[in-house]
Amino acid sequence: MNIPTSSPVMVTGSTGYVGGVLVKQLLEAGLTVHCPVRDPTNESKIEHLKALSGGENLKFFKADLLDQGSYLESMKGCSVVFHVASPFIMNVSSEKAQELLLTPAVKGTLNVLESANDPSVESSVKRVVLTSSVMAIATDGTDCEETRAKTGKMIDEETWNTSASKDYEPYAYSKTLAEQAAWDYVKKQENCAFDLVVCNPSFVMGPGVKVHRSSESYTFIEAFGTGKLGGGCPDFSMVFVDVRDVARGHIAAGFLPAEKVANQRYILNGTNEKMLNVGKILAEDYPAYSFPTSNVPKWLFWCVAPYVGITRKYCSRAVGHTHEMDNAKSLRDLGLGEYKPLKESMSDMFQQCLDDGYIPTKEAAEKLAAE
Repeated sequence: MNIPTSSPVMVTGSTGYVGGVLVKQLLEAGLTVHCPVRDPTNESKIEHLKALSGGENLKFFKADLLDQGSYLESMKGCSVVFHVASPFIMNVSSEKAQELLLTPAVKGTLNVLESANDPSVESSVKRVVLTSSVMAIATDGTDCEETRAKTGKMIDEETWNTSASKDYEPYAYSKTLAEQAAWDYVKKQENCAFDLVVCNPSFVMGPGVKVHRSSESYTFIEAFGTGKLGGGCPDFSMVFVDVRDVARGHIAAGFLPAEKVANQRYILNGTNEKMLNVGKILAEDYPAYSFPTSNVPKWLFWCVAPYVGITRKYCSRAVGHTHEMDNAKSLRDLGLGEYKPLKESMSDMFQQCLDDGYIPTKEAAEKLAAE
């Protein structure tokens, strides 16, 4: 794949988990990367990026997701815009969903697209790569099973999420609305300055540029490392992808020829796997830790689900159901070759968390589990 380095690229959400790894790989490819952030003078927020190899090729700009036109300065001269930034909050009430998820996701996406189509930058920006989610395709295992029953095949990019709402899994609803708004915007433009390509990652795992303690991904693996799941876990079927593969997929979406990828969406998914097997995989490399060895009965989890931030509706539709996604299109069109095995993603991430102190030592974990 030819990656021209004469023009810079822009990455929203560069200080985040996925954005940071994407920036790292773009720098490794020899690109200059523009990073719009809320406060470019706040060194604590950007120092992990500046410390990357090639960090001297980073340029930081002041911008905000909801501030109309604030991305224009950072987009000037850029050939590709990667829009990664979006609120990722799984546990939010329906009363707060509009404020915390729906409005920021949709308004932020349109802000980026409108800026990319602005006369001041349209001559340079040739493609926008939008980070959506598999949650814009399906909410839960029941969605996946119903699609397979209707079509006879695993769920793929042709499917849209129709089960999520402000009251049921608002995060999934926010991703669906934002992606639909993006496609609608492009279709309405008579002469859109750029091609749109959408990446739909599954649940992202693997080591980031640093440990992002507020990330849902790190919270997930922390539950395994502290023994919180030692007594068992729900019978969740999940879809996982390595963050390094997500970055590779975005770069391919950004630089492959338009006739190959323009106006396409791509599921980035490495593994369809049971949550219980995550513990079994980690136990192979970290046998001293207390990982789950059995599933909690569904009726019991249904009773306690609201107390751990999961609705009973989601419990009913997800626990015991098969959640799976077809990654054939991304492997074929984006030339990814293969995705990293889940074992590599989980073990590398677990070790990063141990080195950082985010996951306690064996002795500290045993004490936490006893408490």
